[in-house]
Amino acid sequence: MQSTSERGANQQLREEFNRWAEAGRGEGMERDHLPIVEPMLEMMRLRPDESILDAGSGTGWLCRLLARNAPQGHVMGIDVSDEMIRRARESSAGIDNVTFVTGSVDSIPAEAASFNRAVSVESAYYWPRPARGLQELHRVLRPGGSAWVLINYYLDNLYCHQWGALYAIPTHLLSADQWAALFTEAGFAEVKHCRIPDPTPTPDSYSGRWFRDAEQLRRFRAEGALLIYGFKQGT
Repeated sequence: MQSTSERGANQQLREEFNRWAEAGRGEGMERDHLPIVEPMLEMMRLRPDESILDAGSGTGWLCRLLARNAPQGHVMGIDVSDEMIRRARESSAGIDNVTFVTGSVDSIPAEAASFNRAVSVESAYYWPRPARGLQELHRVLRPGGSAWVLINYYLDNLYCHQWGALYAIPTHLLSADQWAALFTEAGFAEVKHCRIPDPTPTPDSYSGRWFRDAEQLRRFRAEGALLIYGFKQGT
């Protein structure tokens, strides 16, 4: 059962990501994240009959991609934002092997041992309690299943540290080793991490709010996203 503080944190997340959804930011996630997600999917080597959870699914772009990779399987997306989920359902109408559920990662609305795989892209550092979120991923995985967490905001990439002051909600800036330790503490075995550089060409000039200039953006992409993954023991 969630504590009062946890319910408050999830409500804050819901309100913020509802604002993101209403501003149309969810629809841009595929363009921004596909270059780092595709190498992860190659490493995952999905089978056609996989049962997959996407934790922090937003408007569902990754769920739709996973559904194409697992046509005889099933994909469930969960997101704390009910507006993101509404848009995901609307955009995924007619895709039979995808469902979307409003929920938080610290209390995943699924039975134990429901999935072969769990993925989370650009979501984990927002979780109120990352350790609890990873424990929940471990719970809903079947023995032999695996969890894959991909993030751009982590301690080892110096060129993203300024983001913390720009977020409207609390975040966790952890190192690769700290994330790996949380995986291990949650019960995962064979925990590994690596970086996935973003090959997107850097513009000659940059005027956004997330980077000082184009050179900082280039260095950020060269450092790459952090991928952490591990396996649930058993057969």
